[in-house]
Amino acid sequence: MQGMPGLDELFERRLTYPDFDPQERLARLVGLDDQKSRLAKILGLLVNPQGLERWAGRFHKGDVKPLLDAVLRRPPLVVLAGDVGSGKTELAETIGDMVARQEGIEITLYPLSLATRGQGRVGEMTQLLSAAFEHTVQAASKLKSSGKAKGGIILLVDEADALAQSREAAQMHHEDRAGVNAFIRGIDRLANLRLPAAVIMCTNRLNALDPAVRRRAADVMAFARPNDEQRQHILTLRLGDLGLTRDQIQALVAATGPSSGTAGFTFSDITQRLLPAIALDAYPDRPIEATRAIQIAKHMTATPPFRDEVQPMGATR
Repeated sequence: MQGMPGLDELFERRLTYPDFDPQERLARLVGLDDQKSRLAKILGLLVNPQGLERWAGRFHKGDVKPLLDAVLRRPPLVVLAGDVGSGKTELAETIGDMVARQEGIEITLYPLSLATRGQGRVGEMTQLLSAAFEHTVQAASKLKSSGKAKGGIILLVDEADALAQSREAAQMHHEDRAGVNAFIRGIDRLANLRLPAAVIMCTNRLNALDPAVRRRAADVMAFARPNDEQRQHILTLRLGDLGLTRDQIQALVAATGPSSGTAGFTFSDITQRLLPAIALDAYPDRPIEATRAIQIAKHMTATPPFRDEVQPMGATR
């Protein structure tokens, strides 16, 4: 591709795993054990498909090839969908560390910048997306091996509905349609080449994604707001050693839950808003007090839920 945009133009930064910081961030994502395990397995098989063959040989006799083909021929795409502040982007940015340690290889994350949408000039978005996949293919091709791959690439697309919104929308611009086509071609190319690379898409609006993109997803993982047990775990982990009793923690759990038709706190509401507010309220003259912490929680408003709706044909935003 002549004049192909460089890595710095397409990707906000590039992260390499394993690394201690993402390992610690991943450990702080409580209540997402199922999503962590599923995502790590999918990504691990992309870079080490021989692992699935060893598993089949160990536990099953007979011809397992048809089953293995069905698993390994899925497009290398995973969609993480759910409400704001539910931990999906944090998981996408840190899961590479778990995969790197699990498979004993180096994983590189390419987070696609929203600037990839371009300025709306004819052909620009298509060119930028094609370039992003070209860089991914080039990097992954160097890591491919007849045995276990020498490494892996994860292409992260946050706010994916901005790049891969449904082409069924009547008001969709021709350039946006062309961009979605380029995105689909990129996914198919990675799948056909069987490279040690995967694409993770994060979105608050699953219904806004193009149906052809959703059909290609090896898995669509749902993310919800933390339930009582998950909120209790977070609050106990952060405040349990500071003198708060179990009953006081339970009062905080109740204060951060749904009530009177309002949604409960998101993961980020608790970790990025509530806990810092409790600490700063006491700093620097007194210790954290349970009564005051509960008052702060009761007066704090949870982030409103994101409404994932399909717009009627011809609607405008």
